[in-house]
Amino acid sequence: MQGAANHYGWEPQLQNPDEKAPGLMSHMPSIYVEDDRRIDPSELGEGFYSSVAFTDKMLEYLRGKDAEKPFFAYLPYSAPHWPLQAPREYIDDYRGVYDEGPEVLRQKRLRKLEELGLIPAGTAPHDVVVVGNRMMSRFWHDLTPEERRFSSRCMEVYAAMVQCMDTQIGRVLDQLRQSGDMENTLVIFMSDNGAEGALLEALPVVQNNIFEHIDQYYDNSIENLGAYNSFIWYGPHWASAATAPSRLYKMFTSEGGIRVPLILNYPPLTAGKAGIDHTFGTVMDIAPTLLELAGIKHPAPSYRSRPVYPMRGSSWLPYLKGEQTQIHDEDHVTSWELFGRQAVRQGDWKALHIPKPVGPGKWQLYKLSEDPGETKDLGELFPDKLAALIAEWKKYEKDVGVVGAMQYGVLGVDDQDVIQQW
Repeated sequence: MQGAANHYGWEPQLQNPDEKAPGLMSHMPSIYVEDDRRIDPSELGEGFYSSVAFTDKMLEYLRGKDAEKPFFAYLPYSAPHWPLQAPREYIDDYRGVYDEGPEVLRQKRLRKLEELGLIPAGTAPHDVVVVGNRMMSRFWHDLTPEERRFSSRCMEVYAAMVQCMDTQIGRVLDQLRQSGDMENTLVIFMSDNGAEGALLEALPVVQNNIFEHIDQYYDNSIENLGAYNSFIWYGPHWASAATAPSRLYKMFTSEGGIRVPLILNYPPLTAGKAGIDHTFGTVMDIAPTLLELAGIKHPAPSYRSRPVYPMRGSSWLPYLKGEQTQIHDEDHVTSWELFGRQAVRQGDWKALHIPKPVGPGKWQLYKLSEDPGETKDLGELFPDKLAALIAEWKKYEKDVGVVGAMQYGVLGVDDQDVIQQW
């Protein structure tokens, strides 16, 4: 029911009945629910693992559905969210793969992205941005051999989680093929945000005793990492390898936080069109697309005598059918905000505001078609364009009721030096 939990459904039994887990960990118990019933951990079974169990349940639904009726299925895995945990057989596939460290991985991936056409040749990646001095925030060359082993093993577990999830998705697609549904089913796979680069010790809600709690109740020895009773995350350096060439990662409105992979397959419209598409779209477009495919009109401006806001997204169908060259035209404006980080995009232009200490604390301007890494601030060269985008942001701010959220220090700061800004 929460955004993250132990993937094996396990929780340590606290020794003192008056003891409480650190703030964030107390808000993420291993709760699994079906319909309106909470499932007791004893019912999960000895071999329970979230990605496999969710897939088993989805296959149960698909095999039991009425073959003559349309269906909608939503399968939101909690992997690869921390705590990083995966079945041993998947972890073993990656033993030693990341021993050269996150920067070597980052450079390899940048070269591969260019080779695949996912980014333009010669794209300048944004520098890795890190605050703090705990192990996961320090650069590779500053780590001891033992710390490097720990860090690379965390990345091995992360990769194993992704591979396991990929295998489970394959099981779902196989079922659609076997039932004859694949040729008439729209399949969308996507991530919810950029890679998780936060250092948990830097989140104010975690509280300062998180390491004492983990040391007491979990086994984070090298050989046990990824097991049911380990609790690890991988930090900003590995996240920056995942989001490169983009700037930053989850919780930021820079491209590293909001640009995510999406794979779409719908044979009536995509057959013979396999390839990479750089057209701008947003998660807000998915609902209008599904409604149009289903022949359903959104009820705005009212539903059952109550006012209903219209959806902000646009259906992808005209674009997929070749009736439009873009999903959104060059004048379309999209705005975002999160934890006091703000952004607004129109066509290839994007204005971005990231508060200090991670950003400069002012609006910056980028042309994403030429600079996807957001490395060259063009604000001084094109002040009118920047001003126009900021004006669009003000409209959005008023329209949706942005009131100035508190920004938490979500990067790697010392426990005693938590960043809180307004």
